[in-house]
Amino acid sequence: MNGQRTTKFDLSGYFYSKDSYSCALKGREDFPSPLVCVKGQSCNRVTYTDRSICAVKGSSVNISCTFNSHDKDIQSKFWFSPERSGRWQNLSQPEDLSEDSQFAGRVQVLDPETGRSTLRITDLRETDSAQYHFTFKTPGFEWRSSLPGTTLTVTDPDLQVVVKRSLSWSYVKCRSSCFLPEHVSYIWYLNGKMIPKETSDHSGIFHITDSYSCALKGREDFPSPPVCVEGQSCNRVTYTDRSICAVKGSSVNISCTYNSHDKDIRSKFWFSPERSGRWQNPSQPEDLSEDSQFAGRVQVLDPETGRSTLRITDLRETDSAQYHFTFKTPGFEWGSSLPGTTLTVTDPDVQVQVIWSSTGPKLVCHSSCPRPGGLSFVWYKSEKRLEEETSSSYGGNIDSAESYSCAVQGHERHRSLPVYAPKLLSLSVSPSAEIVEGSSVTLTCSSDANPAAKYTWYEKNHTLLRRRKLCV
Repeated sequence: MNGQRTTKFDLSGYFYSKDSYSCALKGREDFPSPLVCVKGQSCNRVTYTDRSICAVKGSSVNISCTFNSHDKDIQSKFWFSPERSGRWQNLSQPEDLSEDSQFAGRVQVLDPETGRSTLRITDLRETDSAQYHFTFKTPGFEWRSSLPGTTLTVTDPDLQVVVKRSLSWSYVKCRSSCFLPEHVSYIWYLNGKMIPKETSDHSGIFHITDSYSCALKGREDFPSPPVCVEGQSCNRVTYTDRSICAVKGSSVNISCTYNSHDKDIRSKFWFSPERSGRWQNPSQPEDLSEDSQFAGRVQVLDPETGRSTLRITDLRETDSAQYHFTFKTPGFEWGSSLPGTTLTVTDPDVQVQVIWSSTGPKLVCHSSCPRPGGLSFVWYKSEKRLEEETSSSYGGNIDSAESYSCAVQGHERHRSLPVYAPKLLSLSVSPSAEIVEGSSVTLTCSSDANPAAKYTWYEKNHTLLRRRKLCV
């Protein structure tokens, strides 16, 4: 009712003209019914244009809703995200997204007409993936936040080449499962080589040996998998991973599958375009296993026909690069324009994230370098290693008198900074000289804490405001 959750299966009785109702299946709360007024059509309600939106990193998105207030005296209205509640002063009191530092300079609220609001987020990041809600307040009413809003998923371009055939010609189109920016330009690859086409589609007569792939201009690192336009025996190379992050000193497997229309493959090998300065001819890739930088650290595994794996051991930061696979037959060579797998080698940069909920704080060890299959972690409680804790989430009881830190197992020397509750609380007064009655002073509350503490000022048990400094 009015965006507030209730557990009743059905409702009967006296209904007010101001109230709206919606329902959802338990376990499928993300798909509630549209809101309805029981009496009249002037009830309080918020209706989202989209239940879910998928958008590409770096692009912009519009999240819209329509709303109606039974009391036309709306005092405030704003957008918020429940996933950001850990930063609110009060977990039960949503805060305006436009005042959140994560969205600084990237959020705009458009009100094109009465009863409609649009949240525009630009320069989208993966961390923007969340639910977004709209709320409004009148002197006697506040729209509640239990009713699901719009779920935004921000991801890399997920492209596919769609093929349509007729008796005399074929048609290929580059399609994304996510919303794409307006006026985007495309890049097309024929047998791994870039061709001069910038539109989302093209048509013509295609050869049975040829495969096609596409990418967004500016996001070339995320092309679609190559597809055959005619038949299924075309030349193609498909990488298992577009990007891999690995820790210095560890090992990594970079894999692909491939097919040659002509089964007489004369040579096949892995190479890195970043090493082209050492090749005899910059346009002729050379086998990585013959590069002195990788001497004794590279192994190529061919577990089955049509599959190859490049294994690099004792990883160094200088190994960060793109890695490609190619093959040659008497009349064909797979091109090197199509991006391969990007490897990033780094220290295990970890930090403890404090996530607040109604049940208290939760500690999560976050690594900037995730690994396929997951990582094992080490937890420390006031410098003491906790042998029983190996998951990314700390499972023990949290003692506010203790500090907590974490590390990736096997890389304990790269431990995170500790997190701990506020201590050494102090109050300072400015100016510090004698204060004249009727003049102004600034009170500053300080403490040692990680993450930084939030402050609330009180006067005779009454809340004044929530900030570090108080001017009186």
